[in-house]
This record gives sequence, structure tokens and C-alpha cells, in this order.
Amino acid sequence: MRIVIRNGRLVCPAQQLDELGDLYIADGRIVAAGKAVDDFTADLEIALEGQFVCPGIVDLSVHTREPGFEHKATIASETEAAVRAGVTSMVCPPNTRPVTDNPSVVELIHQRQARLDKTHIYPLGALTKGLEGRQLTEVAALRQAGCVGLSNTDYPITDTEVLRRAFEYAVGFDLPVFIHPEDSYLRNRGVMHEGKISTRLGLPGIPETAETIAISRALLLIEQTGVRAHFCRLSCARSVELVAAAKQQGLPVSADAGICYLYLTEMNVDGFNSQCHLWPPLRTDRDRQALLDGLRSGVIDAVCSDHQPHDEDAKAAPFSSTEPGASTLEVLAPLVFNLASTRGFKLEHIVGALTCRPASIIGINAGTLAESAPADLFIFDEGSQWTVNAEKLASAGKNTPFDNWEMGGKVTCTIIDGKVMFRDL
Repeated sequence: MRIVIRNGRLVCPAQQLDELGDLYIADGRIVAAGKAVDDFTADLEIALEGQFVCPGIVDLSVHTREPGFEHKATIASETEAAVRAGVTSMVCPPNTRPVTDNPSVVELIHQRQARLDKTHIYPLGALTKGLEGRQLTEVAALRQAGCVGLSNTDYPITDTEVLRRAFEYAVGFDLPVFIHPEDSYLRNRGVMHEGKISTRLGLPGIPETAETIAISRALLLIEQTGVRAHFCRLSCARSVELVAAAKQQGLPVSADAGICYLYLTEMNVDGFNSQCHLWPPLRTDRDRQALLDGLRSGVIDAVCSDHQPHDEDAKAAPFSSTEPGASTLEVLAPLVFNLASTRGFKLEHIVGALTCRPASIIGINAGTLAESAPADLFIFDEGSQWTVNAEKLASAGKNTPFDNWEMGGKVTCTIIDGKVMFRDL
């Protein structure tokens, strides 16, 4: 399909582009952005009134729950939610069942995504077999199957020698390692941030040192091995400081923040709100502000949804017995764009945190409106107001802490490989 998008505000940080203009698409690729194309006959013309036209969102953490946990969600349900959210590429952690520790699981994910032909899925391969932290996986086979990185997700590798060998192995295949920093001994049985709120609620706490000590250990091994490392879901101020120092030192590190951590704190857990049971835990307002400052300064490279859909039973037990995680895909874009209007972030900077910078971290050709680039993009109308209704989310997971929140702006169109996947204009 040949498409022309008229009179949109084209925002592409990768091209340093922010201007009103037209966008031309043909054969699944971008023909031109911001300049006229002579003798272009369109099959579809989309007329806008200055709405944002941005590269498709590259989300660094989306749990589709398939294979293995289809009672929570499926690739079909979550890719549908993704296209409604403007997410055209998403990275999926390896904590499936079976674990994504061999090429057959990677191929299964790719086959199911290809059948649906919606959002692009980029799996992470398991760093150790079964995520057990003992035996390294066959990285060469995982890379060849299409994995864009390696991770042990929320299963910390306690054996430092195994972690060192894993880093060395990843270097040999030029794959980034996605690190969820946590010292499992310090976490113990904690379920929320260790502080006054956890004490008052009588809930076991997780100290910030559970995260910062794990980051410090990883940084020393990164310095020794030279592995490209990405720190996932920083949650506290001291973590931002450690990553900032590592970047100043020239270490090959990057970091992201989940959208929940930019808006919510431990105070939202008050009343035993299981929708705010997250991992890592929500921390103090000071930590939240440090994450925002880190995003503003560039210490934090990307913002992701950290989308974790759950079935109803997973959040229905007493707080300590509920499963951590939130359904956040469909609120990601409005909440990030809101940072420009309420927190003074430059629009180019926050769009870059959703598009070109995460694309660079996993090394894919995405997150840009450059000529000849894949036509993956979304349209965002900042003038549309809507209220989050958990039951009406496209995701199978209705477990969102943002239920009943008023959102300023929404995704009105998503195009992937030049095909309109979602349109509400």
C-alpha cells in the first residue's frame, strides 16, 4: 500500500527532525519525510491537523506469556495491545515455559508472530540453561535463531564465576547482556521497598542495596570483560549514580526505567494495593525524582512498559502472596508524552527514549523516519482525553495500577511495514 500522511508534526530524534509536513510510504518503507514527492499516487491518504507522527515505539520489555503461560496472555492478545499502543517492536524476556534457552523456542515465538503479522518480536535468549544460573547456554545457536541479547531476567546468577564466564561468552558473539540487578540474599522474601511504609504495613521489605550491590558487582565484571551491558528497570537514586559513574568511565553500559517507576512510589502500595506489587519494588519519591533526573540527563537511555499481564487470581491474594507485575502497554505513550507537558522534558528527548535509543541498544533498524527505513510508526493525538478502564484494555492482563487515571493524549494510528495495523482517527 502507498500511503501519504498529510500535515503531521513529524518527530524523529534519530534524524533531528521536528517539523510540520507530509510523510510518504511505499512498499513497506518510508519514501520521504517532510518533503514533497512528485507524481506520488497514494492508495490511502491520512489527513491530520498537526498530530504527532513518530517512529514506532521500541519497547525493551514486554512479557507475552507465551509459550507456557497462556492463561495469563498470548502473543495474539499482547501484539493486539501493542499495535493499539504504538509499539511496533518489542523485546521479550526468556522466562517462558519452556525457557528461551534453545533455538526451537525462539523459532516457535517467531512462527507465531509471523502468523499474526503484527508487532515485531525480538526475543532475548537465556543466559544460563533453564535460568538456573549454573550452565551457560549455546549462545551461537541463540544468536543465529534471532535473539538480540541475553538475560537471566529475574533469576539472579549468584555464582560470580558463572556470571564472569557468561559475560566473556557474550562478548565473543557481540550480544548485549540485559541485567536485572538484584542480590537475592538481600531481597530474601521481601515484597516492597524497605522503609517506613513496609514497617507500618507489616510487609517484608527489599533494601535498595539489593539492587546497588548487584550493580556494583556487575560493573566490575563489565570493566574486566568489556561486555555490552544493559541495566533493566533501575529503581533507586543510588543506582542512577552508579550507572552515571560507569558511563563517565567509558564502560559500555546503558539503562532503562519502567514507566511505573516514573509515576508511582511506595506510597501507592498503601492499603495493600496489589496492582502496585512490582519487581523491583516501587521506592521513595526521592528515588522517583532521581529516575526522572537520570532520564533527563541521559544516564537512563530508554523508557519501557515492563508490561507483565496477569490473570485475575494472580492479584487476588493477600499482598505478599500476589505476583509482581503490571499491565502497562496501552498507557506507555500517553504517560511518556505527559512528561513533556508536565515535567518540562524536551519532546525530542522523550520520543528518543521510546524509539531510536532502545533500537540502538538491541541493534535493529527501527526507531527512525529516515528515507528507506521500514515504515514502522505511530500517530499520537495529544488533544484526546480518555480515562483508563482496565476491563477495556486490549491486553489480556487487566492488572494495571493506572485504572481510572485520566490520560492526556492517545495513539490513534499504528503502521507496521507500511500496513495500517490500528486506526482510530
